[in-house]
Amino acid sequence: MDTSTIPSPPLHVAVVGGGIGGLAAAAFLGRSGHRVTVFEQAPALGEVGAGLVVAPNAVRLLRRLGVMDQLQTRAVRLEAGWEFRRWSDGTVLSVEDLASRCAELYGEDTYVLHRADLLSAIRSAVPDEALRLGSHVDSVEQDADGVRLTLGDGTTHHADVLLGADGVHSLVRGIVAAPTPAEYSGMCAFRALVPADKAPDFARRPAQTLWIGPDHHLVHYPISGGEYVNVVAFAPAGEFTRESWSATAELEELLVEFKGWDPRLEELIKAADRPGRWALLDRKPLDRWTHGRITLLGDAAHPMFPFFAQGAAQAIEDAAVFAGCLTKHADEPELALKTYESLRIERTTRLQEMSHARKDINHLPDGPEQQARDAQLADGDALTKASWIYSYDPARELDGAVL
Repeated sequence: MDTSTIPSPPLHVAVVGGGIGGLAAAAFLGRSGHRVTVFEQAPALGEVGAGLVVAPNAVRLLRRLGVMDQLQTRAVRLEAGWEFRRWSDGTVLSVEDLASRCAELYGEDTYVLHRADLLSAIRSAVPDEALRLGSHVDSVEQDADGVRLTLGDGTTHHADVLLGADGVHSLVRGIVAAPTPAEYSGMCAFRALVPADKAPDFARRPAQTLWIGPDHHLVHYPISGGEYVNVVAFAPAGEFTRESWSATAELEELLVEFKGWDPRLEELIKAADRPGRWALLDRKPLDRWTHGRITLLGDAAHPMFPFFAQGAAQAIEDAAVFAGCLTKHADEPELALKTYESLRIERTTRLQEMSHARKDINHLPDGPEQQARDAQLADGDALTKASWIYSYDPARELDGAVL
């Protein structure tokens, strides 16, 4: 490391949560010369869930961390594009040419991969001594000198700054912002993996495919170097309100939701393993993320519906900006945190609101509104219109801070 980039004095940052966002923050902070301790309550690191999309805005930051070469052995480049299909017969409504245009427009390709592979790659950029596994944070207090964490075993730890990366059920968020109860969205999501040797040919293509129809949509793409096909489906939740990625459903429940859709989807679903199921609870954007020397990141700050596939990407962006702000304002930690919030909150709020609106657009019943939507998909250029998402680079936001 170039010692000219190390802040003087370096800060000790406590990160609560060892998921994608928390580890990315630790990796960027370590590159900037800060001392980091990640407190993760699980006894071992792991990502529940399956696939995710890594768009150019996230890829360029992962490359900056030096982990893209490792990831590309397991990631699948979306060579066949990003397409929307009609629910009943698979009619292609629109296709985005990611193979040639994505790198041309944004300098990076788009990939799909297993969440566990992404977590493992980012973990490789974090030193072992920075991780405290099996550490449940019970309480947090702060004063003018910093923050004190009390763990479940009674031990206490002091840090200059605390970052809450502890997810949608964040403990730290309750310290920073007034509690805002989640609202029932009426939707649930199913997720499942299909071994590639059991998947139909159409699902093994290197494409992100979205089938949209009345009250439902289904997404599939290959992951894990093509070993599996990731399937995520959205449907009315009924009385189901459990927001947990560990909850499961019967395969028959998923089949029933897509009865009458294109028969190829039934073939894909029947080849899947036991699906997970979780309720999508709705949370309004926060007015603030920061209080003194405590701030938030990722789902703790801005939980969003997954309809723009930007949840993990926004957590990684948060991590880069947070580290850059602390480096730039190392002698004024509270200013650093307020600067971080001001640089991030408008962008993430916009994505939260757009993702919220997309659930109704994807699920229109057949009729005039659906026909207008399909015509817009056919005529649009979503890849260019999303420039504000994919061209984002924190280095420009930070005006010279080292990332």
